[in-house]
Amino acid sequence: MNIYIEALIAFHIILGAFFIFVGSFGMIKLPELMSRLHGPSKATTLGVGGFLVGSMIHFGATEGRISIQEILITFFLFITAPVTAHFIAKAYMHAELKPEKLPKPDGRYGWNTYASVEDVKLAAREQATGSDLQG
Repeated sequence: MNIYIEALIAFHIILGAFFIFVGSFGMIKLPELMSRLHGPSKATTLGVGGFLVGSMIHFGATEGRISIQEILITFFLFITAPVTAHFIAKAYMHAELKPEKLPKPDGRYGWNTYASVEDVKLAAREQATGSDLQG
C-alpha cells in the first residue's frame, strides 16, 4: 500500500480517536445535562465517522472495492445522532424547565416545544394565508 494512503488512513483514525476522547471528556466533566449532551453527539458523528472513513479508505485501497455498508453507517450516524440529541434536549426542557423561566425567543410565536394545539393551528393558518392576525 502507498505511504500516502497509509498516512491518510492513520490521520482519519487519529482524528476519530481525538473526537471520541473529547466527547468522553465532555461527558464526564461538563456540569449539566444540556452541556454534557454536546460531547457524546460530537463523539458519535465525528469520532465514529473518522473511523469509518479511515476504514473505507483502507478497504478501498487493499481490496479495490467501495464498502457500501460503511457509507450507509456513516450517513445513518450523521442523520440520527443530532436528531437524538435534539429529542433528549426537548425532553429535558419539558421535565426541568417551565415556560415562564425560559428566555423570550425572537420569533412571534414563542417556544414551539411549548405551543398549544390552538397556537400551532393559528400559526399554520397565518402562514397559509400570509396574513398577520396579531397586528
